[in-house]
Amino acid sequence: MITVEADPFDYALPPGRAALVVIDMQRDFVEPGGFGASLGNDVTRLHTAIAPIAALLAAWRARGWPVLHTRECHRPDLSDLPLSKRDRGHPALRIGDPGPMGRLLVAGEPGADIVPALAPAAGEWVIDKPGKGMFWGTGLHEKLQAAGITHLVFTGVTTEVCVQTSMREANDRGYECLIVEDATESYFPEFKAAALAMITAQGAIVGWKAGSATLLRALNAA
Repeated sequence: MITVEADPFDYALPPGRAALVVIDMQRDFVEPGGFGASLGNDVTRLHTAIAPIAALLAAWRARGWPVLHTRECHRPDLSDLPLSKRDRGHPALRIGDPGPMGRLLVAGEPGADIVPALAPAAGEWVIDKPGKGMFWGTGLHEKLQAAGITHLVFTGVTTEVCVQTSMREANDRGYECLIVEDATESYFPEFKAAALAMITAQGAIVGWKAGSATLLRALNAA
């Protein structure tokens, strides 16, 4: 086991059985003209997570450890998109509408692609999910079990929505979860802070948190 200094107490990471999870670092959320911008958000707030995620990807790849990326997107015919999700609120564009990067949050469109700086490498899992959580409608739990993965290290966006939802789902399925503070981000800093506090409260009720430098230091020391 590799011991990582974390909050609320040390996190034990088993080499080879801890997958790095990169949640929804796709153009539709991170770049202008995508779904995140259509909701009126400042997408540049998410850019600070890119460099820490890239550093962690390099560390996992160097060790041959498992990596998985998720993308929130829907089938081109939108058959997996509930009307309650598509019709909610008053965005400038809705899911499935054409935008500067193709149809918003639709699989196969340029906006659904992971940003180039974090592009998946050959052999890494890419999970297309129709919901906020990475387990709903994806068969991911069975894939993780078959691969012997017991621990998940979470990064990506946004902290309080898709990352937290996926982490809570993972916790319910028995995975030991760590979120990397500077490798996740939100359009709303107060939401990120609240999500991190909720995750680690009551003795890591959902999981642990640590900074990327602390995690990398532990890996290099092992």
